[in-house]
Amino acid sequence: MRLCTPASLFLAVVAAVLPTAAQAQAEAPPPACATEDDSDFPLTARIHGGPDTYTAGGGYGTWDLQLTNTTDRSCVGIHPVVVLVDDKRELRASQTVLEFYAPDREQPHPVRFETTDEDELVGAFADERTGFEGFTVEAGRALTVKVRLAFTSDAVAGEVVAKAAVVQRHEDDGDWVGQSDDYRFRIEPGPGTEAGDAGPDELARTGTGTGGQLLTVAAVALLAGGLAGVPARTRR
Repeated sequence: MRLCTPASLFLAVVAAVLPTAAQAQAEAPPPACATEDDSDFPLTARIHGGPDTYTAGGGYGTWDLQLTNTTDRSCVGIHPVVVLVDDKRELRASQTVLEFYAPDREQPHPVRFETTDEDELVGAFADERTGFEGFTVEAGRALTVKVRLAFTSDAVAGEVVAKAAVVQRHEDDGDWVGQSDDYRFRIEPGPGTEAGDAGPDELARTGTGTGGQLLTVAAVALLAGGLAGVPARTRR
């Protein structure tokens, strides 16, 4: 299967969800979801139900990420990774507030975004603080993950495309096991503000308050630095 996402972005995705070397040695690796005989991704992914527009500084828009296991094998340790690309390449990680819900927890998990060299925002569904170990998608079954997204009041108006890559964490490696369709939407300026102007409201103040709850910037940088020796695998 040919992937349209650059290999450099895949490396950033893997870096965002892989554990440290110490964790990898301590944890038993999950069985592989993908096999060498698979010609397609073992998981299909679809984003649906999201709004067409978001207001900068406004409330959350909710949508679903549906993961379907097309194999006869259970897929565990599954981490979706949302990639956001805006037309101006000006959207910043600090302006984006994304949370997801796990089946065993009422409160949402926050997602921390990192910026790639191509000014894409990459956010992994991984929460080290609460010990979230990824989703399990049973053989032949579908799992729907509720997601909510908002933008702070200083976010620049424009068109945005969201896509979800799906990674299975596997020791100090990761398998790319799925990729969603595109979800296109527009960010509109908030009331009383011009596109790109900051307006001090509650969302603007709280949008960057989840920093310590996921992988820290330093941890991601450390993992990314060690990727030279990581045999990241993609489906072709």
